[in-house]
Amino acid sequence: MIRMLLRVLGHEYARPVRRTVALMTATAVAEGLSYALLVPVLRALFGPTPGGAWPWLVAFGAAVAGFAVLRYRADLSGFRAGTTLLRGVYHRLGDHLARLPIGWYDAGRVGEVSVLASRGVLRAMSVIAHLLAPLVGASVTPATIVVVMFAFDWRMGLAALAAAPVVAAIQAWTARAMDSTDAERHERDHQATGRVIEYLQAQPVLRAGGRTVERFGLLDDSLRELQRVSRRSTLAALPGVVGLTLAVQAAFTVLLVLGAYLALGGGIGAAEVLAILVLAARCADPLLSLSEIGGQLRGARSELARLDAVLSAEPLAEPAEPVEPAGHELEFESVTFRHDGRAVLDDLSFSVPRGQRLAIVGPSGAGKSTVLRLLARFYDVHSGAVRVGGVDVRAIGSEALMARIAIVFQDVYLFDGTIEENVRLGRPDAGKAEVRAAASAARLDEVIERLPRGWDTNVGEGGTLLSGGERQRVSIARALLKDAPIVLLDEVTSALDPVNEAAVHQGIERLMAGRTVVMVAHRMRTVQRADRVVFLDGGRILEEGDHDRLVHLAGHYADFWNLTAAGR
Repeated sequence: MIRMLLRVLGHEYARPVRRTVALMTATAVAEGLSYALLVPVLRALFGPTPGGAWPWLVAFGAAVAGFAVLRYRADLSGFRAGTTLLRGVYHRLGDHLARLPIGWYDAGRVGEVSVLASRGVLRAMSVIAHLLAPLVGASVTPATIVVVMFAFDWRMGLAALAAAPVVAAIQAWTARAMDSTDAERHERDHQATGRVIEYLQAQPVLRAGGRTVERFGLLDDSLRELQRVSRRSTLAALPGVVGLTLAVQAAFTVLLVLGAYLALGGGIGAAEVLAILVLAARCADPLLSLSEIGGQLRGARSELARLDAVLSAEPLAEPAEPVEPAGHELEFESVTFRHDGRAVLDDLSFSVPRGQRLAIVGPSGAGKSTVLRLLARFYDVHSGAVRVGGVDVRAIGSEALMARIAIVFQDVYLFDGTIEENVRLGRPDAGKAEVRAAASAARLDEVIERLPRGWDTNVGEGGTLLSGGERQRVSIARALLKDAPIVLLDEVTSALDPVNEAAVHQGIERLMAGRTVVMVAHRMRTVQRADRVVFLDGGRILEEGDHDRLVHLAGHYADFWNLTAAGR
């Protein structure tokens, strides 16, 4: 498990982990050795001169004090290592997630990563801070005590050692029995969490359908399955707990009978027998705690395995020697891109000269948004090449590529913070005047004037405290502040009311001025201002040219234009 932990964390953290393990091991050995002093203490107390026990009592007290100091340092080291590793794994996970292709984030993975990044990482990192010391103590301290028993009487030591394989076998059997139920319980827990979220999000639909007082069947079924698996998991663990308890108690009973037999036969003194039995009793508590520790370790190990799987996912490859593009023209050359076995784009080729605007139109599912995502290298193409400034995007460093591109999507996500903080994401080092100018160009200043706290207004998680049009204005202001030479627009006004649409259009016009633009649009007022239009369907270009030429062709684009005009 330590190897997996180091693989997840990275080997730069190996030294503090090994140092912590070594300190905890030394602490457990010191604890076991301190109990060895009980034998001379009891021997003196039961001997002819009980006063001779004082030196041994002082030595025992000093040994216990030394153990206490080591225990404090070991626990402190564990907590410090745990917090350091927790910070490290969050940084590593965040950096890795930022480099994974967007296609990796399907609906199931988003929920899984969100749970993993919160509860999962904390549980996995609890190994160092909370579980490692009890595990080392429960393993090393009894082993040290058995060695001490051998030193005083080999027969008692051998009897105690005989319990070790029995305890190990029970632990291994319990782990195997619990593996399947632990995995199923995690899966059911994940499903139940998803159903709860679905139930909360579905409240408008349920209430509109008059089902507010009914139970939600899918959620009920999911919770019942979770209850069933949890009960089965508890029952599966019970034989291991009972078996471990019986094995430890049986070992103690054997030692008691053997000690009595040896004492009655004169082979060992009563004081030694009593001391060894005290040592054996001290072994019992950590051994009995192994069942609880084992369950916690299995949970942490499963989270580590999931974390390891995420960190093992292949990110988009960074070029060994990045190339800086000289210009801002765009080109697709024989691009084919597949998703879930289906060709989304098929041998697609087009170019956008520097400073010109290309509009992409077509039915839903034609691959329009995929074109924008390939330009931003959210995915890598399966064949062909996407070029920016004459350079394949795969040969451009990610930071250099994104510095050249400003993206405005239809669904705008804002972070839980102030309006100013969200605008500054476009360029964090921008001056106050630049931020205000970008807001004015996007007509965001009109929104800010209406809000009681102005720029300091909190937008809520995802921007939920703002309307769709207000969020879109923040997004445009952010893109204007970034001042990138290439602009990608994806259906930015398709769901806005007329007032917000007019304001957003003005902001978009300012954003597009003098830049290379690729826009996906359904609204024809946006398409008409493009230098060139391509009609995309089935991942292929069926028609291309300027708006007037395509309308006069009376083909696919003309039909699309007429349908759109009829719906206005």
